[in-house]
Amino acid sequence: MHVEGSVFRYGDNVDTDVIIPARYLNTANHKELAAHCMEDIDSEFVKRVKAGDIIVADRNFGCGSSREHAPIAIKESGVSCVIARSYARIFYRNSINIGLPILECEEACDNIKAGDRVTVDFDTGTITNLTSGQVFQSEPFPPFMQELIASGGLAAYMAGKEVN
Repeated sequence: MHVEGSVFRYGDNVDTDVIIPARYLNTANHKELAAHCMEDIDSEFVKRVKAGDIIVADRNFGCGSSREHAPIAIKESGVSCVIARSYARIFYRNSINIGLPILECEEACDNIKAGDRVTVDFDTGTITNLTSGQVFQSEPFPPFMQELIASGGLAAYMAGKEVN
């Protein structure tokens, strides 16, 4: 699986309250959540994000509460992948569960800037900055996780599996 998009760049400790502010958690509508994604840290995000775009962040992305609304809002906004130095553990698990691909790669985070055009090959873990020509290597997902993500998340993945 491959994705390509323009980069939105954020720093350390982007918490779930700025990914999707608590005042919008009274809805389960994914489109409504996406309409407010990142608005407290980047008021232009929802106006500028396009399908396939990529978020690159620094340390501890997704810290804060355990709500899965945060990765849902990111995915529904059109973001195809998040690349960070590190993630809050529960955000990492919630992202995989809802089918949002996330990668850790310090070197990519050191060298990718806002607006750069980036491709990601999930089969190999290769991240290519098309703007600068630099290539970075992250750990690829194991095949079962790639299948889970391609299915659209854990629920969709399990719905397609036979239970013995």
